[in-house]
Amino acid sequence: MQIEQEIFGVRFRNPVLLAGGTCGFGEELNDVLDFDRLGGIVTKSVTYDPRVGNAAPRVVEAGNAMLNSIGLANPGVEVVCSDKIPWMNENLPSLQVFISVAGHLKEEYCAIVKRLEKTGGFLGYELNLSCPNDVKMEGMPFALDPESLKEVVSSVRELTDRPILVKLAPNVPDIGLVAQAAEVNGADGVTLINTIPGLAIDVHSQKAELGAGQGGVSGPALRAVGVYAVHRARQKTRIPLVGAGGIMNEYDAIQYLLAGASLVQVGTATFANPRAAQGIARGIVRFCENQKIDCISSLIGAYTDDVEVAGDV
Repeated sequence: MQIEQEIFGVRFRNPVLLAGGTCGFGEELNDVLDFDRLGGIVTKSVTYDPRVGNAAPRVVEAGNAMLNSIGLANPGVEVVCSDKIPWMNENLPSLQVFISVAGHLKEEYCAIVKRLEKTGGFLGYELNLSCPNDVKMEGMPFALDPESLKEVVSSVRELTDRPILVKLAPNVPDIGLVAQAAEVNGADGVTLINTIPGLAIDVHSQKAELGAGQGGVSGPALRAVGVYAVHRARQKTRIPLVGAGGIMNEYDAIQYLLAGASLVQVGTATFANPRAAQGIARGIVRFCENQKIDCISSLIGAYTDDVEVAGDV
């Protein structure tokens, strides 16, 4: 069974990546997870300056979902360049690595990428565009503001020849058109989807369960939204798509592949089981062998929405 793919000019041993913000820079999971059984990772989002993150608690259960508000806690781009990337190069030499980049201004994204370009040692970038697009955090997130999205993507495109993934939020009127805008302005791929805003309230204290109040919804409750987003983006773009959101087992991952994703990212499942991603990768192989599927490419985009609709009675 051929599960390897060549995407962005490099080989991915399988389509399963660890999602940004759920695996740090690999160090946290290195003793419990076999990274050689994964296709790659997306690092924790990197900001220009270090961030301590939001008040605890940062993660709570919310029905069939997880609600989180980490606050982009990270050591800042200088430490990432001096410590984190060298560690990944030494300990994860065969893994495809995307560095997640975040900021509140277009200029921050550009400054981070300029600094990372001087260091190298990774495949490409995933632009986390869910941050509010001004330094006071009062503006609309880049992913929800088409003009701001265009400015960030096109500006970063001018700074690097590395592959650029653009991570989009689903709470827009037509995510297919947003994905198309990312492609037109220089994205090499699109990650679908980021979390959506949510709030959990403790009925006894009448206060938010998260220390920061609202947070991002992830986990199984988000999966159908993500699969639809990939399907819609596939109708509007030709660049590779990366599916993310609620992938807990191989069948969830295969839904994303059928909708048009070439790669998938596992996030929330890792919190429950640090080895979930490698199990999902094995499960995809088993599924294909049982279904007599010889190549992973046969699954990608195989779904069509040619459904008969009954007329008026």
